[in-house]
Amino acid sequence: MADSSRPSRTGGGSSRPGQGGGAGRGRSSGGGGRPSGGRRTDGRGPQRGGDDRARGGFRDRAPRREDRTADQATYDGPPLPEDVTARELDPSVTSQLKGLPDKLAARVARHLAAAQRVVDSDPETAYQHTKAARARASRFAVVREANGEAAYAAGHYDEALADLRAAKRMNGATAYLPIMADCHRALGQPQQALKLAQSPSVRNFAAPAKAEMTLVESGARRDLGQLDAALRVLEQAPLNAKNREAWVVRLRYAYADTLEAAGRREDALEWFHRAHAIDADELTDAAARAATLERALER
Repeated sequence: MADSSRPSRTGGGSSRPGQGGGAGRGRSSGGGGRPSGGRRTDGRGPQRGGDDRARGGFRDRAPRREDRTADQATYDGPPLPEDVTARELDPSVTSQLKGLPDKLAARVARHLAAAQRVVDSDPETAYQHTKAARARASRFAVVREANGEAAYAAGHYDEALADLRAAKRMNGATAYLPIMADCHRALGQPQQALKLAQSPSVRNFAAPAKAEMTLVESGARRDLGQLDAALRVLEQAPLNAKNREAWVVRLRYAYADTLEAAGRREDALEWFHRAHAIDADELTDAAARAATLERALER
C-alpha cells in the first residue's frame, strides 16, 4: 500500500541532494567546513592515529581499511565514480561552495553529485556521500540541506531533522518544513508535526508544497486517531483541481485512503477511481485499491 502521507522528494519544496530546488537557497551563511574527528582544516581529512616518530619518522605501511576510525570512514565516504563531476549540480549549488578552497569545493561537489545520482535507487549510499560532504563543509547551508534530504530518504529521521533545522537557520528557507514535519511523525511526535503544519509561511507555499504539508498534517491527525480531523484537512485541499500533477494524485489517494479508514467505503471507492483516472505514471496503487473495495462491496 502506498504511503500517501509522506512528502515526495520530487513534489515541491526541496527535491534531491544538491539540486538547489529549495526556496531561499543562495543565501547560506559563509564559512568553510571542518572535517569531523580531526584538526586539519586544509581539506586533506582527519589525521590518522599513531605516532610516526615511533617508526623512525615515517609510516612503514599504508593504514589498513579496518584501521580507520568511524569519523575517518565518514570523511572518506563511498568511492566516487570516476565520471561524476560538479557540472551535474545546479549552478546555484556550486556557487555556494565558492568559499572553500578549490580542491575541497570540487570534492564536496562530487559527493553531492554522486548522492544526487543514486538517492532514488540507493538512498543509503546517497546519505553516505552527503555525510562525506558534510564532514568537509558543515557550515554551508546547501550541504546541510543535502545531508538532511538524503538522511530523510534513507530513513535517518533524527539526523534529517537536525540538518534541515540547521539549513533553515542558515538561509531562512521554509521549503524544508513538510519534510521536517514528516520527520516528527516518523519519530512518533505528531503534535510537533502539526505545529510545523500551522507555520504562517505555509500559506505562501506554491500548490505542490502546500499539498505536501497537507498530506503530512492529515497523516499526523491519523497518527493521533483523529480520522474526522484528517478528513477535514484533506477536504480543505484542492481535491478537484483540473490538472494531473502528482500532488493532485496523491491528495486524492490520501483522501480515499482516509475515507476507507473511517468506514466510508463507497466514498472511498469513488475517490480511488478519481485518483486512478489522473495517475498516468502509476504513482499509487489506486486501481488495485479500487478493485479490492469493489469486491468487498459486492459481498
